[in-house]
Amino acid sequence: MTTPTVEYNGDFSEPGAPAVPWADVERVLTTSEMFFLSTVRADGRPHVTPLPAIWDRGVLHICTGDQEQKAKNLARNPACVLSTGTSALHGGLDVVVEGVAVRVTEPGRLRELAALWKSKLDWDFGVGEDAFRDPAGRNGLVYGIRPAKVLSFGKGPYTQTRYRFPSAEDLA
Repeated sequence: MTTPTVEYNGDFSEPGAPAVPWADVERVLTTSEMFFLSTVRADGRPHVTPLPAIWDRGVLHICTGDQEQKAKNLARNPACVLSTGTSALHGGLDVVVEGVAVRVTEPGRLRELAALWKSKLDWDFGVGEDAFRDPAGRNGLVYGIRPAKVLSFGKGPYTQTRYRFPSAEDLA
């Protein structure tokens, strides 16, 4: 994974509070089980729903049923936001990931991700031709969201840090 550029925002941080190290943000992404996914409906209204996600190889992975609203939204507009953290006001770290959802369809990678879902969440997924299959035979579309920008909000002390990632064009 590419190391992000760190941008500390002193305007929204307590005086003397340091930028949150990227390693702390990655720890939250790795250990969090539940995230809130924000997508946009066809008519422009927002759609937000909680769902589990798996951070692996610098990408946040989600799974959704092929008939669910979030799958329809992502098919139309893959730009999305995932957030996780704590409901506490005076402690913890909240993290917001902005990026574009890309379908994961390669069978070998799907098998690796199914194993991660099992080990982390105890969810049993089989692997179909280009998606997960649950025990009831339903398709679960798997998406990877590579961050374009990540925001962290520390709450003890209060601090805001932005992490920017180079785009594919920047790496060429």
